[in-house]
Amino acid sequence: MSPVGGEAQLRAAVEAGADAVFFGVNPARDQVGRAGRADGAGFHARAKVGFELEALPEIMSGLHARGVQGFVTFNVLVFDRELRQAEAQLIALAEAGVDALIVQDHGVARLAQQICPDLPIHGSTQMSITSAEGAELARRFGASRVVLGRELSLLDIERIANQTDIELETFVHGALCVSYSGQCFSSEAWGGRSANRGQCAQACRLPYDLFVDGLQRDLGDARYLLSPGDLYALHQVPDLVRIGVDCLKIEGRYKDAEFVALTTAAYRKAVDEAWAGLPLSVTRQEEQDLEQVYSRGLAPHFMAGTNHQTVVRGRAPATGACGWAPCAA
Repeated sequence: MSPVGGEAQLRAAVEAGADAVFFGVNPARDQVGRAGRADGAGFHARAKVGFELEALPEIMSGLHARGVQGFVTFNVLVFDRELRQAEAQLIALAEAGVDALIVQDHGVARLAQQICPDLPIHGSTQMSITSAEGAELARRFGASRVVLGRELSLLDIERIANQTDIELETFVHGALCVSYSGQCFSSEAWGGRSANRGQCAQACRLPYDLFVDGLQRDLGDARYLLSPGDLYALHQVPDLVRIGVDCLKIEGRYKDAEFVALTTAAYRKAVDEAWAGLPLSVTRQEEQDLEQVYSRGLAPHFMAGTNHQTVVRGRAPATGACGWAPCAA
């Protein structure tokens, strides 16, 4: 599944071989200004990108003609005063033929189940599902699939897969959040822009000073103390296929079409090789391309086990800051 922030990324994902794409949708023009979200934005966690609701039927028709599924992110917390607008948008999404909703709010999941019972619901990674018990709880709220937390290792994922038959989805590439499963409150506390409402200001990507016992510590070039490196699990794809994970997901709805094309093609090939029982054939040049198109330093991070010293090296607020290194380990 590939991230889509606009038309160019949508075309890139489909042409590169995505089985599915995910994107946000903004409300219909006649809903903006009514009681509901003050900013008129859609109920998705990347407020700066997304498609207009009016264009959605044509988008879904085009995707289905190519054999690609389209999943819509409805992955923010919803306030009581917004329920009528949320209800109207849920109905419109179902009528447009979307293949599933990706939902954070348990209340929204139950609302969607009641008013659009035939529309599949996927529990967002922001539900912080890191156990079989959490997956089963999401099922009670109507979810047929859960997107597991990005803090899990391969062993954790396999343990969950052995204990539940709900569909499992996991991230394999892209940015990591320094906060657990993306539930960050720093942006809201410091600037009034809630990450749980699609307005993250990315305070984790800023440089910081460190004081120990009242004295400032010299950090050298490692001043980005809250900025994790990017996830790169291409070498873990054969294990994820063996475990039985139903969907591998690339993060990056703010990324450009080149990023979407390169990452989609790489994971498309890796999945096809794993299904065919062939060894992974990624080349050094292909890995360099993935590193250079956008990266804060690529590694499997939590997928290979917990080692916080390797997740945050402190040198990378944005692309290209870490340089390239082989990521097979």
